[in-house]
Amino acid sequence: MALVPFPTSSGAPRDPGPPNQSPEAGQKMSFLEHLDELRRRLTYSVIAIVVGILIAFAFIDKLFAFIFLPLQQLLPNGEKLIYTEPTEAFTLYLELALLAGIILAAPFIMWQVWLFIAPGLYSHEKKFAIPFVLLSSGGFIAGALFNHYIVFRLMWVFLASFSSSYVMFAPKLDPMFDLYVKMMIATGLVFQTPTIVFFLAKMNLVTARFLWKNFKYAILIIFIIAAAITPSGDPFTQTVVALPMIGLYLLSILLAWAVRPVARTTEPRQ
Repeated sequence: MALVPFPTSSGAPRDPGPPNQSPEAGQKMSFLEHLDELRRRLTYSVIAIVVGILIAFAFIDKLFAFIFLPLQQLLPNGEKLIYTEPTEAFTLYLELALLAGIILAAPFIMWQVWLFIAPGLYSHEKKFAIPFVLLSSGGFIAGALFNHYIVFRLMWVFLASFSSSYVMFAPKLDPMFDLYVKMMIATGLVFQTPTIVFFLAKMNLVTARFLWKNFKYAILIIFIIAAAITPSGDPFTQTVVALPMIGLYLLSILLAWAVRPVARTTEPRQ
C-alpha cells in the first residue's frame, strides 16, 4: 500500500523521507548494530596491536637497551638493575613488547575510534578525522618521548642520589618499569591538551580569550598536576614537567584562536 504524504500548514504535501534517517547524520543505527560496529573496531584494533607486538619482538633487544641502558648508566658506582624473581625478566620482555605494540598501533587505533563515532556525526563534522588522528596520536607519542628523554631521567637521577656508602640503590626491573609506564601514560595524556582544546573550540565551548583570561589559574593547576604526576617530589623535576604543559596551554590558545578567530572576543557558551 502506497503512503500518501500528509499536507503541511501551508497546504503543500510533506515528504516523510526515509525512515530513521537524518539529512546530515546519515542512516541511524540500532543498538545491536552499534554493538556489532564496536566489536568490529575492537577486533581491528587488537589485530593492529598484535602486528605491533610482532614487530616489537623483532627488535626487542634494542628496545630493552633503549629504555634500560641509559638508566643503568645513571646509577652511581656502575651499579646494575636487578631482578629477584625467576620469571621477572622474561615477563618484562613481554610487557615491553606489548607497550611498544600499542604505541606502534596508536594511529590506527585512533582511526578506529573515529570510525566508531563518525556515524553519529554530521557531515561537516566528519572532516575532523585527520586532525583527530594526527593530534591525538602525535600528542601521545610526543609525551612518551618527553618522559623518556627528560622527565624520567631527571627523576631517576634524583632517586639515585640517596645512595651513599652505607645505602645502595639497587632498583628491581619490574617496579622500575611500572613507574616508567605510569609516567609515560601521564605525560602522554597531558600532551592531549591541544587535541581537547581544538575540539572544544570547534564546539564553541572555549575561546582563545577565555583561555588567556584564565591563564594565571591554568598555571596554578599545571603546577598542581606536575606535582601529582612526579613521584620524586623535587621542585626542579616538577618545574621541568610544568614548563612543557605551560607551552601546550599557550599552543592551545593559538589553536582556539585559529579555529574561531571571530569568537576571540566572546565568552564560551554556558
